[in-house]
Amino acid sequence: MRICRFNDNRVGLVRDDHVYDVTAALSELGTFSYPLPRFDPMIAQLPKLMPLFEEIAKTATPIKLSSVKLLSPVANPGKIVAAPVNYQAHLDEAIAEKETFSRHHVRQIHETGLFLKSTSSVVGPGEGVELRFPDRRSDHEIELGVVIGKAATNVSAANALDIVAGYLIGLDMTVRGPEERSLRKSVDTYTVLGPWFVTADELSDPSNLSFELSVNGEVRQSANTRDLVIDTPGLIEFASKFYTLEVGDILLTGTPEGVGPVKPGDRISATIERIGSMDVEVR
Repeated sequence: MRICRFNDNRVGLVRDDHVYDVTAALSELGTFSYPLPRFDPMIAQLPKLMPLFEEIAKTATPIKLSSVKLLSPVANPGKIVAAPVNYQAHLDEAIAEKETFSRHHVRQIHETGLFLKSTSSVVGPGEGVELRFPDRRSDHEIELGVVIGKAATNVSAANALDIVAGYLIGLDMTVRGPEERSLRKSVDTYTVLGPWFVTADELSDPSNLSFELSVNGEVRQSANTRDLVIDTPGLIEFASKFYTLEVGDILLTGTPEGVGPVKPGDRISATIERIGSMDVEVR
């Protein structure tokens, strides 16, 4: 199942080139009082909602996908956990480009660990990327994104995929400079999630997915998740050793070689096998 958010916070099922509005099913979520939950309520009740989505979609009027504004498919991620230099070829290019990549940040992932991105940086592909610092270089980084579906801590790699709700495309946009990664990657609009998420029952194994990113039609990044230094189950295990993964949290698994700058007016096109494609405007 491909689940998206679109326009004015509507929820839809994506089938071929159409969206089927299934927002009515969200009446099952109930209401929450203070203190509000730290998890995403829709993701938390996904097993219950999926049959309702299917039923409502049977009579919903199809809407052309090209006519809607796609938002982040997860509305309320509690945190975004990201993996730095998790492809060997990207580490190699970072070491080679001394003028671009700070020496302080060019280390293997086993040494560096993971980092967090601010949830205020999250947008959908229809919202686009706004360059906050036009006098500094901002780079594109395509990544496989993992949506956490069950709260868990100290998860073993062998059981890690059991807590996954689904997968999406992530753009981990980055301002280059000497500051800590978390700061430079948490600029507003610098975490693009979309175009929808594919539920784990349809994509049970994320270990062999080809993906590609182009800018204005020029291919810049092309790789496969089999080349990850630490694979998806290993990253979940790694992260859950340090903090509880909550429902709706997003794990960004790392970017391959080929990262490069973008400028206002550019169009980023990102594709991951078995998930889909999204176009993102830079302004």
